[in-house]
Amino acid sequence: MIKVERLTRAYGSFIAVDDISFECEPGTVTGFLGPNGAGKTTTMRVMVGLTPASHGEVTIGGLHYRDIPNPGRHVGVLLDASAQHAGRTGRETLELGARTMGLPGSRVDEMLALVSLDAKEAKRRVRNYSLGMRQRLGIAHALLGDPTVLILDEPANGLDPAGIRWMRGLLKGYADKGGTVLLSSHLLHEVEQIADEMILIGNGKIVARGTRQELLATATGGASTTLVTSLDNAALDAALTAKGLHTTPAGAGIRVTAEPVDVGRVAAEKSIVLTDLRAGNEGGLEDLFLELTADTQREPLQSEVSA
Repeated sequence: MIKVERLTRAYGSFIAVDDISFECEPGTVTGFLGPNGAGKTTTMRVMVGLTPASHGEVTIGGLHYRDIPNPGRHVGVLLDASAQHAGRTGRETLELGARTMGLPGSRVDEMLALVSLDAKEAKRRVRNYSLGMRQRLGIAHALLGDPTVLILDEPANGLDPAGIRWMRGLLKGYADKGGTVLLSSHLLHEVEQIADEMILIGNGKIVARGTRQELLATATGGASTTLVTSLDNAALDAALTAKGLHTTPAGAGIRVTAEPVDVGRVAAEKSIVLTDLRAGNEGGLEDLFLELTADTQREPLQSEVSA
């Protein structure tokens, strides 16, 4: 478990992290989301002892990171994939980590295979790696000691779509086996597909937290909406309205204040063929994220531009 209690980190008059508290439970993936400069990396650096806290504390399994014996065997960390020694090969990087942690050399081969770095790539100098390859190597190093906790800062950076899907499966499988994962990102769409809980941070403060469903409920005022298109939208609209459901035009279809299953049931009753049926809250989470962190965004929201 990761426990953050009233954590503050100040640099002179600038407050990078402002009195935040949260917990990450075993068996879960927690998404730590916010714009660049929101305080995500600073929080993670405090977690692993690279930056001292100005106030408050972070414990992992009840201990401060500095007090964990052989910490690589308990906490896997990836904060900056580009910070690896450029002159070493990928294999040398992992071999050094294995020796430091007292692990057998066979563990290096296991990790290289896990992150799909082949024998030829493992012999290349890190300076010749793409960012995606460095991310894979960094993930391999984080998992080297078979830790129970993973702390990963922007691990999807540089990965192609197949690599991002691979990473999601890897981390979800890790959590399913009882591991604790804290995953930071400014890419909401990538994290919401894997996170059991999301923590939104802006200007160093937590502005929202909860499951995807809880945050969506907040974004839409608790109302579920559905986007639907059919071969006869007029008939469908009339049928939905007759059931007391609120409808509005939405592009080539209809937006309905109801669950998709309820909309589908009405269409089935009237034998109306549907060509599209999906949850209409998909943009709600992004809208909530942008709204809550608007004062930290470089680009103003459209509503602000229009005002």
